[in-house]
Amino acid sequence: MSHRHLFAACVAVLSLSLMSCVSGTPSMFRVDPARSGVVSGSGPTTLDTLKWQFTAPDKVYSSPVAGDEEIYLGCNDGYLYAVDANTGLLSWKYRTDGNVESSPALVGQTLYVGSWDNNLYAIDTRSHGTVWKFKTDGPVSSSPVVVGDVVYVGSEDGHVYALNAENGYEIWRFDAKGGVYSSPAVHGDYVFFGTMGGYLFAVDRNTGQEFWRFNAHQKIHSSPAVDGEKVYIGTDAKFVHAVSIKTGQEMWKKKTAGQVLSSPAIDGDSIIVGSKDGYVYSFDAGNGARQWEFRTEGPVFSAPVVASGTVYIGSTDMHLYALTTNRGNLRWKYRSNNKIYSSPAVNDGTVYFASVDGALYSIK
Repeated sequence: MSHRHLFAACVAVLSLSLMSCVSGTPSMFRVDPARSGVVSGSGPTTLDTLKWQFTAPDKVYSSPVAGDEEIYLGCNDGYLYAVDANTGLLSWKYRTDGNVESSPALVGQTLYVGSWDNNLYAIDTRSHGTVWKFKTDGPVSSSPVVVGDVVYVGSEDGHVYALNAENGYEIWRFDAKGGVYSSPAVHGDYVFFGTMGGYLFAVDRNTGQEFWRFNAHQKIHSSPAVDGEKVYIGTDAKFVHAVSIKTGQEMWKKKTAGQVLSSPAIDGDSIIVGSKDGYVYSFDAGNGARQWEFRTEGPVFSAPVVASGTVYIGSTDMHLYALTTNRGNLRWKYRSNNKIYSSPAVNDGTVYFASVDGALYSIK
C-alpha cells in the first residue's frame, strides 16, 4: 500500500507498535488501523432488548463509532451527532457543509471525520469545537485512520493524504489517478487502499512512495483488511481478492454473484464479507475455499464486525444479523425500520447500528 528482504521480519513488530503510539484507546471504522473488523470484547449472543433508538433528521450511510460515553454518527444533513451511550439522547452535534458519509475515528479527545464539503475535520469532543480542518479538492467519503501522530484519509479528488494529527498540516499526498472512496488500512510501514480506477495500492506510510499496485480491473468501493501476509478486498467486479503484502501479487480470488462493496473482516483463518447478491460469505484466508454462506433477503453493503464468536452485519432487507463465526448459523436477527447500508459497532456487550432513514439503535 523495501525493503522486501526486511519487510517480513519487521512487519509484525511494527504492527504491534502502531497501536502503542496512539494516545488513548482509538475507536474507528473496522475497529483498528489494519481494518480487521474484529473486536476484542464481547457482543450480545442472544437478542435481549432494544436499549434505545435515536433518530437523526436525514439519511445515514456513515457507520457509528463507539466511545466510552458517547456514540458518534455522521448524517446527510451535514452534521456529526454525539449520542449518549447510556440514554440515547443527543449530547451535542457538529456542523459541516456537506453530507457526512465518512465514519469518524476517535483518538483520545479528538474526533476525525470527512465531509462532502471536501474537508477532513478534527473536532474536540470536550469543547465540541474545531481543532483544525484540511481541505481537499473532492468529497471525503473515506473514513480516516489514525496511527501515532498521523491521520491517513482518501478523497474523491484522487489523492490519499497523510496529515499531522495535532495540527492538520500535510505530510504527503499520493496521486492515485482515481477517486478514493475506500478507507485506508495501515499495517507495518505501509498504507493500503483501493481506488475507483480499479487499483489496490500499497504506499510507504512515512514517505508516500508507492511500494506496489494491484490491478483489480474494476472500481473498488470496499476498504481493505490486512493481516501479516495478505490484503483482502472486494471489487465491483464481484470478486474478493487476496493479495500478498510483500509483492502485490494475487494469492487467490473468489467470485460472488454480486458486487462486493462490503469490506472484509479477518477472523483468524476466515475472511468474512457481504455481497450485493444478498449473501454473507466466509472464505478460508489461506486458499480462498468457501467455508460457509448465509442468505439475507437483500443486497449486503454493510461490513461485518466480529466479537465473541459472532458476526454482526446489516442488510438492505432491514435486518441486523448475528451469525456464528464457525458455521454461519443464525443466532438472532433484529428488524429495523429501513435498509441498513452502514456497519455496526460493538462495545461493552452492546451493538450499535444505523438504518438509512437516520435511526441509530442500541441493542444489548
